[in-house]
Amino acid sequence: MSRLSALLMAAIAAGLVLTSPRAHAGWWGTRAPVDYEECADAAEKAAKAAALIECNARFAGRRKPGGGYTYFDFMQNRTFDIAGPNPTPEEQKRIDEQYTEFLDRERQSSIEAAFAAKQQQQQLQRATFRSETEKVPVPVPAPNKPPVAGANAKRLKASNCASHSFSCDWPQLSEKLNDLKKVLFGSSSTKDKRS
Repeated sequence: MSRLSALLMAAIAAGLVLTSPRAHAGWWGTRAPVDYEECADAAEKAAKAAALIECNARFAGRRKPGGGYTYFDFMQNRTFDIAGPNPTPEEQKRIDEQYTEFLDRERQSSIEAAFAAKQQQQQLQRATFRSETEKVPVPVPAPNKPPVAGANAKRLKASNCASHSFSCDWPQLSEKLNDLKKVLFGSSSTKDKRS
């Protein structure tokens, strides 16, 4: 027997050594208690938390200060007055009907919001289309004035153009590009004269 008891004691000692207390997270949380009093406090808090979870599962309503009970429906984010600690079948039916109405209102408001957004987008597209297609009327020369020629015509045209518009700046740009080509490459008439 002594051999069996020695073997049993060795197995228990090996089990204690191999299983360290830090390897298992206890019911007390992440930090192990350092003495009995701290362990007892942690046990009381754990037991209280477990008991509160059980109470929460058993009773849906909460007692009101003036008497009666109230039930909070988190899906609707509102409370309902109920007769006892749990809703009766009739009260539960009324809460469910209110939830159905709540969902209908939410659905209707989301449809209205989507419709309003679509209308706003269509109006924006129409306004953009109109502004792109609208043409600015070109001034027509007066019938009683003779057409202006030469440098005066360029000055008159420049005074009628909006500043920095492509249609007004293009002739000047084109003329400057032609001058640059002549300087860089020479004109075709000067090449013909050389040959």
